[in-house]
Amino acid sequence: MSRSRLFSALCGYAFLVNFSRVVMAPLVSVFIATFGVGEATAGLAASAAWIGSALPRIPTGYLLTKVSRLTVVLVAGVVLAVGAASAAVAGTVTLVVLGAGLAGVASGLYFVTGNTLVSELFPARVGRMIGIHGTANQVAAAVAAPVVTLAVGATVDWTPVLVALNLPADQPWRLVFVALSIAGLATTVVTFVVSRGVDLPDAGAEDRDFVGAATAEWRTILFGIAVMGMLGFAWQGVFNFYQLFMESRGVAPGIARNALTLVFVAGIPAFAVSGWLADRLPRAPYLLGLAATFVVLVFALTFASGTAALLAVSVALGYTVHSIYPAIDTFLLGSFPDDNRASAYAVYSGVMMLAQAPGSWFVGALAEAGVPYVTTFRGLAAAVGVVIAALFVFQRAGRLPS
Repeated sequence: MSRSRLFSALCGYAFLVNFSRVVMAPLVSVFIATFGVGEATAGLAASAAWIGSALPRIPTGYLLTKVSRLTVVLVAGVVLAVGAASAAVAGTVTLVVLGAGLAGVASGLYFVTGNTLVSELFPARVGRMIGIHGTANQVAAAVAAPVVTLAVGATVDWTPVLVALNLPADQPWRLVFVALSIAGLATTVVTFVVSRGVDLPDAGAEDRDFVGAATAEWRTILFGIAVMGMLGFAWQGVFNFYQLFMESRGVAPGIARNALTLVFVAGIPAFAVSGWLADRLPRAPYLLGLAATFVVLVFALTFASGTAALLAVSVALGYTVHSIYPAIDTFLLGSFPDDNRASAYAVYSGVMMLAQAPGSWFVGALAEAGVPYVTTFRGLAAAVGVVIAALFVFQRAGRLPS
């Protein structure tokens, strides 16, 4: 079997684990209606997937000094299947939170391992392959809202399927998690089969000192956290409440739900294009330029009026924010040497995710307290802007890692 076939299976993983996180956003309003909870609690359900994604990342870096990349990838598939199944049968919102958190754990296990493995499978074209891998990730984000619409909409009667599975007949959203669980198991089996006989890279064979790797690469790690910690926190809050924000701006509910789909669809070409650019442009200035554009567009979103203008800004915002992910991964994975790549990337990834995970809970809590979404989004954009401005100053002074 070739490395390309294994890469295709890894793209399948990227699709599923990201779907498990992003699908929570269009389900926020469903959870509010189903369980009779407020925005803060529903936002916590969305945050749980991202907190779960954050928690295992640093331990995964240590785990990768002991076991192979492939083993951790396969374990991630099993954990995803269990977490999705738990959410499917949950009788309370608390159990939904736990199931979402477990599915998030699978994504944390996978992204630390999968991104590292992709960069080592194709060392001569890291940006391009990370971009393609991220495109699969982004396709999942783009289809999440339509899948929820298909599940909860009135166009399809899912009652026979729900009854056969012994699930509440009036809660078809549970089928989303049933399908996710089945797909997780299937992808794990396929990955195991296609990996047999593949000449796996040994670039990480010397990566056995987890603490030493973090110490050696602390400047690069800190730069990545500074960029993506606050920016990710802001984006978590924005996209998980995108539907409710759009409705608050006078957009019809059906259009508002699918506006988030538009944001994610705009991000599909962004991954491939940005990965290609990240291999060719000065990486730190390119990354900071994208982050500054994100700040401008979030402000623009809050000032736009009318459905057409809001959707136009949504497209630009979706393309920009999703260009940042392959740019930061290409910068980091291309900067870390072979003997500490997985360990250093895990430290960055874990701390960064912990910083951004509470974003949707934060926005939900402010919304429940009566703070308008416009005010909250502007505050988040301003906070990101301060961080990026400081990093621009450091970059001009030659004090950023290169």
